[in-house]
Amino acid sequence: MTEENIKADDIDIIRIKELIPHRYPMLFIDKVKDITLGRSAVGVKGVTINEPFFQGHFPGHPVMPGVLIVEAMAQTAAALVMLTLGEEAEGKIVYFMSIDSAKFRKPVLPGDMLEFHVEKDKERRNIWSFIGKAKVDGKVVAEAKFKAMFAV
Repeated sequence: MTEENIKADDIDIIRIKELIPHRYPMLFIDKVKDITLGRSAVGVKGVTINEPFFQGHFPGHPVMPGVLIVEAMAQTAAALVMLTLGEEAEGKIVYFMSIDSAKFRKPVLPGDMLEFHVEKDKERRNIWSFIGKAKVDGKVVAEAKFKAMFAV
């Protein structure tokens, strides 16, 4: 892929499900927007009290688990990879390889609109490195560096 800024249209949940194999209750993005193929994208999730993880995390004080925030960053990155690689890649699996420098700065609560800003750091063959930031109201609530491998 060249370093051109090739923009793609925003994608909805139906298109996301065509691109990546995740399904309820493990699908954590509702939309992907601001897509620049091969470079970056923003995933969106409306957090509601109906999320199954809120039953146990934590009763009386619902907080979205940090590992699920990082998973949503990775799902956003996986959708970006699939869009970038095209039709022959759709439906294939992208596996986590590593998560580094994860930081959680503020709890994510029911009612929050989460945005997952992912940017490709490096790409070598079928391994992609990303820098991700989760934001609520423009403020960073979590961040991480991670690598993923596209299963060929």
